[in-house]
Amino acid sequence: MSQIKLDEGLISSDNVAAILDRAMDAGDGLLRLTPTWVPRSFLHPGRRIKLHPNDYYRFGAQRGGIDERWFGSTTEAANDGRVWHEGLSMCLFEGQQFLLRDAVAEQGDQLIGKGMFAEYDRWPVYSKFFDNMGPIPHHMHQSFEDAKLVGQEGKPESYYFPPQLNNVDNNFAYTFMGLEPGTQPEDVRRCLERWDDGDNGILDLSRAYRLQRGTGWLIPPGVLHAPGSLCTYEPQWGSDVFGMYQSIVEGRYVPWELLVKDMPEEKHRDLDFIVGQLDWDKNVDTHFKQSNFLEPVRDESRSGDGYEDLWIVYGTVDGRQLFSAKELTIQPGAKCKLQDPGASSWITVQGRGRMGKLDLQTPAMIRFGEHTTDEVFISHTAATAGVEIENTGSEPLVGLRYFGPDTHENLPSAGS
Repeated sequence: MSQIKLDEGLISSDNVAAILDRAMDAGDGLLRLTPTWVPRSFLHPGRRIKLHPNDYYRFGAQRGGIDERWFGSTTEAANDGRVWHEGLSMCLFEGQQFLLRDAVAEQGDQLIGKGMFAEYDRWPVYSKFFDNMGPIPHHMHQSFEDAKLVGQEGKPESYYFPPQLNNVDNNFAYTFMGLEPGTQPEDVRRCLERWDDGDNGILDLSRAYRLQRGTGWLIPPGVLHAPGSLCTYEPQWGSDVFGMYQSIVEGRYVPWELLVKDMPEEKHRDLDFIVGQLDWDKNVDTHFKQSNFLEPVRDESRSGDGYEDLWIVYGTVDGRQLFSAKELTIQPGAKCKLQDPGASSWITVQGRGRMGKLDLQTPAMIRFGEHTTDEVFISHTAATAGVEIENTGSEPLVGLRYFGPDTHENLPSAGS
C-alpha cells in the first residue's frame, strides 16, 4: 500500500499570513477544511465515516484502524507513535494547505473573536465523528484540576447521534454511564485490584442506556462512560486526556498504562489516588439521565420557512458554558441567512448546497488524503456578519456545527 503524506506541501507557520489573507478575502471569512483522520490502536472501526474500505489502516496496522474524523481541531491527538500533525485540521486554498492552528495564531481576533482569543490564545474546543464496531472501555476524562497535574487540560465532552451516519447499530448500541447509586469508592478500588485477573467487573457497578438516534448526552469530566456502537458526533474541550478503568472489553485486554497515562508517574500504582480522580457525586447521581440526557430543542429565533435550527448540545459543565452545537436543516430549494454570535466549525451530513461562495456536498466515500467539500470553518467575522446557505439539491441539506465557550446568551439548560 502506497504511503500518502497528509502534510506534503504544507505551508509552514512562518508563511501562513499571506495565503490566509487571500483565503479569508476569497471566502468572505469562510475557510475550507480537509478531512482529519485519527486511528486508535485499542479500538475496532465501525466503518460509517465514509472512508474507503481499503484505507482504514493507512497509518499502518500497528497504529490501529481509523475510527475518528476530527473537525475544526487545533488539538493534537494523544496517540503513541502518532504523526506530528495527528488530530490537527488543515485549511485548503488554491490547492495549498495550512494548519487551522497556525491560522488562529495569525488572525485569532477575526477567526474566533477577540474575547476568546484573548482568554485562551487558541480555538479551545473541537469535535469529531467517533465510530466503532462495539463498545469501548469504561473510562473517564480528567477534570481541569487533575489534568493540570500532568501539564494538560481537562476534558468535558458531549454526544449527538446523527441519523445520517447510523444506518446500522453495529454490535452494542448502549452506553454504560456513571455508577449505580450506592456504589462506594472501595467497590471501584477492588475492581482495580483485579486488573490482571481477567474482567475486573467494573461494568457490574454501572448501568447502560440505550442510545437513540437524534439525541445526545453531556458528559462532565470525572464521569465514567463506556461509549456504545452508534457513530457519534462529539463536541468537546480541546484536550485528549483519559483514563481507562475497565480491564477487558469484548475479550481484548486493556493495558494498565491506558488507565494511568494522564496521571502523575508517582501515582501510577496509588489506587486511592486513581479512584479519587472520579467525580463521585456526578457518577452516583440518582437522576443521572435527567442531569445529562439531551433532546433536540428548536431555536425559534433562527428557524423559518423551509429551514430549522436545532440545539443538539447545550447546557453547562459546573456552571460554565464550554461548548455547544446545533443542527441546521434546509429543505430543497430553500435558503437562509445563518447569523451566529461566534465562530463555529461545520460538517455537512446530508445533501448538497452552498455556504456563501463555498460548495457543500456530502460524499458517499472518501479516499485517504482526498479533499472534500463537506467541511467549513465559519470565522467569527463571517458568523456575526451572516452567511447565506442554500440547498441546491433534491434532499434536505443538513449540517452540524459546534461553538466555543461563552458564545450564546440563549443557550438552553440541560433538561430542556
